[in-house]
Amino acid sequence: MKRIILVFSAVLLSAVVFAQTDFSGNWVLNTSKSKLGERSRAPKSMVIVQTKTDITIETKSEFNGEERVRKNKYTLDGKECINKGFRDMDVKSTAVWSADKKVLTVTSKMALDNGDMTMKAVYKMDGANLVIESASSSPMGDRSETQVFDKK
Repeated sequence: MKRIILVFSAVLLSAVVFAQTDFSGNWVLNTSKSKLGERSRAPKSMVIVQTKTDITIETKSEFNGEERVRKNKYTLDGKECINKGFRDMDVKSTAVWSADKKVLTVTSKMALDNGDMTMKAVYKMDGANLVIESASSSPMGDRSETQVFDKK
């Protein structure tokens, strides 16, 4: 009986320790906690739906006084995904978990007329807040910022 309890406890503990973070929810940008760039393109809000195999991120942002909605879907197996980006260009991305399944890194690449743009977004939880550390590099320069979101 003790052996059964010990085995059951070990299985339960490993399931908890290696469970991946679930970023699902409705999120609103907290500008006071964020470190945004001068011309930040951080979304004002996001809806994230995550399953065991993929994550869908719908963002709402404003550009030149106009609301823009973008929906991207990534598989969580590290395989390349293609979504539409700026001017309907193909954006090729991979989503990879950290070893402890707490941090998700999405690395993307998009071909521009004057060279490639690479983007990296690191998703993690800080208490009840979703934190996204983003960076991009293109012929126009490098940018980075930290976006902090509160759950609605």
